[in-house]
Order: sequence, then C-alpha cells, then structure tokens
Amino acid sequence: MGTLSTALPGGTWTLGDLTVTRFGYGAMQLAGPGVMGPPADLDGARAVLREAVDLGITHIDTSDAYGPRFTNRLIAETLRPYPASLRLATKVGATRDRDGGWPPARTPEAVREAVHDNLRTLGVEVLDLVNLRLGDATGPRDGSLAAPFEALVALRDQGLIRHLGVSNATADQVAEARSIAPIVCVQNMYNLAHRHDDPLVDALARDGIAYVPFFPLGGFDPLQSSVLSDVAARLSATPMSVALAWLLHRSPNILLIPGTSSVAHLRANVAGAGLTLSDTDLAALDRIGR
Repeated sequence: MGTLSTALPGGTWTLGDLTVTRFGYGAMQLAGPGVMGPPADLDGARAVLREAVDLGITHIDTSDAYGPRFTNRLIAETLRPYPASLRLATKVGATRDRDGGWPPARTPEAVREAVHDNLRTLGVEVLDLVNLRLGDATGPRDGSLAAPFEALVALRDQGLIRHLGVSNATADQVAEARSIAPIVCVQNMYNLAHRHDDPLVDALARDGIAYVPFFPLGGFDPLQSSVLSDVAARLSATPMSVALAWLLHRSPNILLIPGTSSVAHLRANVAGAGLTLSDTDLAALDRIGR
C-alpha cells in the first residue's frame, strides 16, 4: 500500500528570490469551455482559489489569454489583497481569436501590451514571474526568441517584472534566453509518457532552474495507460495521483501546476501528489517513457 503525506507535498523551491510551494495551482480551468468566457459556476471557481490558498499553495499560474482576461480578473476579485506569500506566474506570447484559437502575439509591442494587461487585470504593480510562450498548440517550434524576450527584459529592467521564464520552448531556445538574461523556470509539456525533455530537466536542476510540466497525464497510449493503472491499483490510488507523485519524485526542480475547477478535485490532487512511491513502483513507471 502507498501512504499519503499530510503536509503539502514536495516542499518548496526558490524562483530567484521568491520561495514557492512545489505543488502549485494552474488557473486555466477557471475559464469557461474552450478557456473562453466565465465558468458556469462562478462561486465554485472562487471557492477553488480560496481553497488553494487555505491549503498553503503559494504558486498560482495564470495568463491574460485565459478567458481572455477573465481568469486574471477572477483571481484579483477573489484573492486581493493577496497574501504576502502568494506568487503569481503568468504567460505572454499568445492571444485569442473569435474561434477560440491561440494565435501567437510575440512582437515586442504585443508582449508589452500583454504585460500591461496582466498588471491591470491581476491588480498588481509588479508581476512575480512572466513566461514567454513560444511554439504553437502542437508544441515547440524552432526559431529565435530574441525580439520578444528582449522586450520582456526591458520591462523587467523598468521594475514591472521580477523574474522571467519560457514556455513551450526547445532546448536551443532555453539556451538563447539564458544568453540574453537569467531565467528562473521553463514550462513545457512533460509527463511519464513524454520524456523528451529528460536531459533538459536534469540540466536545469544542476543550474537551480525550475521545470514546470503541463499536461501531467496527457498522451498515454493504451499500453502505457495499463502500466500506470496497474501501479495505481497496487497502491489503491488513482492514475492521476501516481502521475503527479512521480513528477515530484522525478527531480527536485519540478513544480506542479495541475488545474481544476472543483474543490474536491483540488484536494484529491494535493493528497495524490503526496503518494509515496517505492523503488519497485518507480522502476515500473520509469519504463513507460523509455
């Protein structure tokens, strides 16, 4: 049988000079269907945000593209005045179209506009962390990030941003960003079944840079799902619990931002991420992505 920790799982990590819980919360699901407009249950969405803070989570991930802007406004309306320990991470580099698409918005002008949008809708004078979103909905794409990233650096130098990161990025783009200015995190797709970033995770860990995976349970084929389900059954746990727990075991620089619009699901995610995995469990799970 697996055991569940009673404390918020994973402990903390330092993003530059900001300490955050490794277990965070991703606010994308607080918007309506297709990440557009308000959710059907506004009171429920507010309850999730309050519960996240009450559980001790100090890292909330959002974006002005969620809604668009609705999720940021909901965070501000619900949580301001913000607890001193709470850190808000946001993303720029994509906007929304009328069909719910995510067209890129990475000109320097678009990046500056998005940063000011986030400042305004979150109701803050300084953004704790801004990630530059690259690539597209299908994944990272090669190409220089210099122009939009340099625009973010200029805004940081003006005192509007504390720390910078990149999202949906190739290893070469991560290196290019680091050659321009320090970054504190990389936010990419990564999970048990998608281990392409293994070398990047390890390299960032050595340099004290956080890695924030999205889609922690996305893209499993039937065989891989079967292995995960078998481990979960042996531990009397859910596959999602095992997948989240594995990410925290994988490397100390991995920070989690699972999203949900349900208080019960949020509590289940926190409990599940605290699952203790044995060496036998880890060995079985490690074979999924190999």
